[in-house]
Amino acid sequence: MPRNAFLIIDMQRDFLDEDSPLVVKAGLEALPHIERALEATRKSNVPVFHVFRLYRGNGSDVEVTRYEGWKSNGGSLVPGTEGAEIPASIAPIDGEYLIVKQRWSAFFMTELDLVLRRLGVRQVILTGVQTPNCIRGTAWDANSLDYEVICLTDGTNAANAEVHEQNLRDMKNIGVKLMTTDEYVENLEKDPEGPEANLQAEVRKEILASDVIPEPSKIY
Repeated sequence: MPRNAFLIIDMQRDFLDEDSPLVVKAGLEALPHIERALEATRKSNVPVFHVFRLYRGNGSDVEVTRYEGWKSNGGSLVPGTEGAEIPASIAPIDGEYLIVKQRWSAFFMTELDLVLRRLGVRQVILTGVQTPNCIRGTAWDANSLDYEVICLTDGTNAANAEVHEQNLRDMKNIGVKLMTTDEYVENLEKDPEGPEANLQAEVRKEILASDVIPEPSKIY
């Protein structure tokens, strides 16, 4: 079973096109790095997950804090619209997983955790846009669910470099591993299962070997 999963988050035209009201100004800078990482991942044993945001045409599932803006720009990210499309260079192919979300985190009210656990995944590699919102939200939820997390520093981006770097620093401070695309691809060339993910196994082994009683029968 795979120990890693490769996630591409919100790489859709409404977030990438310069004339879109939702554009992440530096988002396109991440695209060539994601293309390279995806190409290498497809040659490996690491499953690929395309995570993207879609809203119903009447706005019934848009965040309340985004609803007025969503209305004013004519209803972004609606299925069948050009803005909801994923660029052709990283579009899903047969056998890759599609996860639709309506909120920041790829885990919130989606089947992502269920599928990852069924596949035996212990670590997720994050790419996409944008760093302070959906990348960070996904990293925090993954950490809370005991997944190890890798963020590709050049395969993610934000409105500007300062915001991007600040959020990478915050994620690193909670234990997220930071890698460049070059480092990730080099790792895959050495091991098609992807970067090592062993923290859960190490913690489990130490707990099982401990003689500390976790729940005393008398706690009062």
